[in-house]
Amino acid sequence: MNKLTIQKVEFLAHRLARETMSWDEPIPDFKTRFPGILESCLATPFGTFGGKDFYKGFIEKAGVLFYLMIKNHPFQNGNKRIAVTSLLTFLSLNKKWLHVGTQELYRFAVWVAESSADVKEDTIRAIQTFLKKYLKDL
Repeated sequence: MNKLTIQKVEFLAHRLARETMSWDEPIPDFKTRFPGILESCLATPFGTFGGKDFYKGFIEKAGVLFYLMIKNHPFQNGNKRIAVTSLLTFLSLNKKWLHVGTQELYRFAVWVAESSADVKEDTIRAIQTFLKKYLKDL
């Protein structure tokens, strides 16, 4: 399984965004991200203990990645946007894609962002259900 790297997120979230954005929204420099949080978001889905994965399977890893990228706020601005882009990149790296409308994906990301930390596991399961519904092989 191909993993998402810090370098890929930096390219997508900052360099590419600066080059292609057509609206006037500030993008803080990549170096202004909160130290260690992005690294944790990218590593957690692949964590193991005693040789066993914490999150088994592709859907589980993708779901927790999306949740953490939104809820842990690794950036000063654009966490939902970067989470969606990171999820799509992770899927593409693994020859998958979401066949879902832009507005539905946006509303889902907002819903995840607004979810209570008290229902973290339920939210992650909802993300997994969402992914199962729309995930297709490339």
